[in-house]
Amino acid sequence: MWVRVIRPDAVLVWNDPEVRRRLSWYRSVMLNETPAKFMIVRAVRAPSNIRDLGEEELWRIHDELHQEAEELFKQMYGSGVDEERLKPASPSYLDVKIELARKIMRRCRFCEWRCEVDRVSGQRGVCGLGDEAYVASFFHHHGEEAPLIGTEGQGGSGTIFFVSCNFHCVFCQNWDISHPRGGLEGAGVRVDAKRLALIAKNLRLGGAANINYVGGDPTPNTWIIIESLKYLDVNAPILWNSNMYLSMESMKLLLDLVDIWLPDFKYWNNECAVRLSNVRGKLGYREAVTRNHLLAAKHGDMIIRHLVLPNHLECDTKPILKWIAENIGDRVLVNIMEQYRPEYLVLRSPDKYPDVARRPSWGEMQEAYHYAEELGIVFRPVS
Repeated sequence: MWVRVIRPDAVLVWNDPEVRRRLSWYRSVMLNETPAKFMIVRAVRAPSNIRDLGEEELWRIHDELHQEAEELFKQMYGSGVDEERLKPASPSYLDVKIELARKIMRRCRFCEWRCEVDRVSGQRGVCGLGDEAYVASFFHHHGEEAPLIGTEGQGGSGTIFFVSCNFHCVFCQNWDISHPRGGLEGAGVRVDAKRLALIAKNLRLGGAANINYVGGDPTPNTWIIIESLKYLDVNAPILWNSNMYLSMESMKLLLDLVDIWLPDFKYWNNECAVRLSNVRGKLGYREAVTRNHLLAAKHGDMIIRHLVLPNHLECDTKPILKWIAENIGDRVLVNIMEQYRPEYLVLRSPDKYPDVARRPSWGEMQEAYHYAEELGIVFRPVS
């Protein structure tokens, strides 16, 4: 007989009043006390002629419907999942987002590289993707932060790993799917929107606490993720697990679809971002990521991940923690991560990256934790 195993901290973490307050929306959706945002967005009616409109007019309609959706989120919090009230409109606000995502694909601007290639015609930018999407694996992940793996009656985070990434981190632990040597096609199974929705549905019905889009990175796959929500017919919190180098256009599309954000905040120093992750887009790493963290924290629940790199406390860790404390520290949880280890290119050529060619020391981690405590950051429940 199959027995579901629950980590004790996944239950106990909800006894913390700050965790309950800062993740209140997510928890309510997880427990089916509130409909996920995508279900509400899908029920908001849009004009009938959206397929005939240009991008500028679609954005105007999008911004108007965004305000309507924001009000509905407040009204429907804790109201249960009323299928009649949540009956999809045709066309809906979600359809507006789908149309906009398709237009962005024609001149790709899903991230701040802003390659502006026509992916629909098969052109490829930094991520290497055209009009296809590949899933490397999907499963119930029991190693995520405690609030994300479910409580009694649930089992893990429903994690979907996409192939490809818009970063090239020299220490990447998922390099085999982020930038596989044999090409993207050999690293995963091609999916369309309906198949992706079926994967998500089966994960949720199998006890997943949420649907966790990750990779690689989900950002190059924004278009198919949004379209898949048209076909997802079960209530499930949508979790965006990303490097957070999204464009403003992508952020606007996602703000009222994502129930909980799980973003990385890797660097403060843009030179570190260039050297260690090859972030050379149209907008600097820090400028893009701080903007997007501010937007996400305003519109949803969030657990920020910061991976402590050896020798990078002063240039990255401390200024990141200070920025979080001064800007969004009262709304978010922070996972200060000690999991860094030399992988990928660093492991192969440690002499080229001597600053990150070892794990962070006990002293470095303690210094990071003490600094976070001095700033009043809530990190212990999820670190």
